[in-house]
Amino acid sequence: MPENPPAPATVIVVCGASGAGKTRAATALAAHYGLPLGEADDIVLALSAVTTRDQQPELHYWETHPAARAWEPERIADLHMRVAESLRPAFRAVLDDRLAFRRASVFEGDYLTPEMVVGVPGVVAVVLDEPSADQYVANFLAREPDSGIQRHRAEVSAFINARLVEQARRTGALVVPARPWESQLERLDAALHRD
Repeated sequence: MPENPPAPATVIVVCGASGAGKTRAATALAAHYGLPLGEADDIVLALSAVTTRDQQPELHYWETHPAARAWEPERIADLHMRVAESLRPAFRAVLDDRLAFRRASVFEGDYLTPEMVVGVPGVVAVVLDEPSADQYVANFLAREPDSGIQRHRAEVSAFINARLVEQARRTGALVVPARPWESQLERLDAALHRD
């Protein structure tokens, strides 16, 4: 059995909008490099369970303001980025621990951003770029039944994608097109080793 190639960084952070294919990409990278996969969504769930609305108002915003789900996509994308910023200390604590003990891994999740890791030695961020709202609709439909709001969710994801790509370009993080799926791992690996 061939050995896994060396990872290009201690921690690889896979960023992207919901439905861009982050889990697929991160799972493939983790298997390719022989690294464990960490999921930021698990941290968000745990923090939600042990904090109150008063302690973490941004994190609990969807519970306290259910009407926000019907906002225009750009406004929801703004909220998403505020929630991501409120989670930055928690995500950085996990990354700092992995770096301190040299525990290499791939880390992915909806609220991870390139700005979170800019300038952190040993960490590289890559944004999975999917600009098409139509593709987000197709991706959502492939993984979950149509709840009647897929188009709205897709438009939100397209706005979030644009924000993440802009952050990546500003911070020097990598941007890799999500498609074509068949060559995604090879393109990610090549981009990570170019950095």
